Amino acid sequence: MLVDSHCHLDFPDFEEDRAGFIERAGEAGVGLMVTISTRVRQFDRIRAIAEAHQNVFCSVGTHPHNADEELYVTADELVHLAGHPKVVAIGEAGLDYFYDKAPRDAQAQGFHTHIEAARQTGLPLVIHARNADDDMIAILEEETGKGAFPFILHCFSSGAALAKAGVELGGYISFSGILTFRNSQELRDIAKTVPHDRLLVETDAPYLAPVPKRGKRNEPAFVAHTAHVLAETIGLSDEETARLTTENFFRLFTKVPRDAAR
Repeated sequence: MLVDSHCHLDFPDFEEDRAGFIERAGEAGVGLMVTISTRVRQFDRIRAIAEAHQNVFCSVGTHPHNADEELYVTADELVHLAGHPKVVAIGEAGLDYFYDKAPRDAQAQGFHTHIEAARQTGLPLVIHARNADDDMIAILEEETGKGAFPFILHCFSSGAALAKAGVELGGYISFSGILTFRNSQELRDIAKTVPHDRLLVETDAPYLAPVPKRGKRNEPAFVAHTAHVLAETIGLSDEETARLTTENFFRLFTKVPRDAAR
């Protein structure tokens, strides 16, 4: 069984046939999916999707692109919303200096708030990091010094230094379809350095469809292609990699019951 640890099933791309996408995921061997929150004010929609499907879970949080819109959201509110049985993670939150859609100080403020919620709940923080490696390392080191919290560097496309720091601080590294791209050899080289017990796979659907689906709308079923390339990269079989990344998922996402998979 495979797990898509990060997708966005609430996005309009899935509106017309969400049940079909989930069914196709199961046919591809993807037994569980986590649909990720990007705005707390839209959390009800995310939660409803998770409630409607046994093998779909969700997070609660504010994407760094939207950080300045939701600075009123407190750690206590996130903790409260995370009490729902279908909420298994905090985020996604973090830093994005590539698009800079929100002021950087707002991104950092929101990130700190989400870290506190992850620390209080013990749920993994789903971290978005793009073109912000130095500041990301600094914040992770600072906050871990205040008390450890579980986290995942999702859709990893950063440098080796951030991967190393993330692992040393107890984090997990999740690879998306970017790993399969022809020009991603540097990323595959980084994947080889990540301890096997810290590896996860995801789609980030509807974005970043892996080869051979590149250019199409991504969907959870396609995580199998990313897992295949990860297997080749780290020298394991597809079956071993599926088993490895699924066990890692359950170790990190401790709130997800194993019998929820289909």
